[in-house]
Amino acid sequence: MSFYQGNDLRKPTGGVKGVHRGKRKRELGSPPTLTTLAGEEERRIVRVRGGNVKVRVKKALYVNVYNPKEKACKKVKILTVVETPSNPQNARFQIISKGTIVKTEIGLVRITSRPGQDGVLNGVLVER
Repeated sequence: MSFYQGNDLRKPTGGVKGVHRGKRKRELGSPPTLTTLAGEEERRIVRVRGGNVKVRVKKALYVNVYNPKEKACKKVKILTVVETPSNPQNARFQIISKGTIVKTEIGLVRITSRPGQDGVLNGVLVER
């Protein structure tokens, strides 16, 4: 099954546009990674357009936390997923994406990286 990310073939009114050409290979996408909280970490290397390589985090256990007060980073274990602003269902299924708030050993952390694109989990300590 392919994930077409090209131009929509319908107008805003619902009518069909005239097709001026077919689909192109460069317009293919891929399914979302859906990084989950797990007992051990797992990464996957994927070849992308142009022969480049993208690292995807499939399962995560640790996050690199930046503390603004101390101006220092620390690798910390994730305990649970608290909230996901983009999709409330993701918090129930322990799926981690950008903007997700996770509970760690040192407090609440907001994820600032895109684990399915960057291959790493970075976050900022949240004051509540």
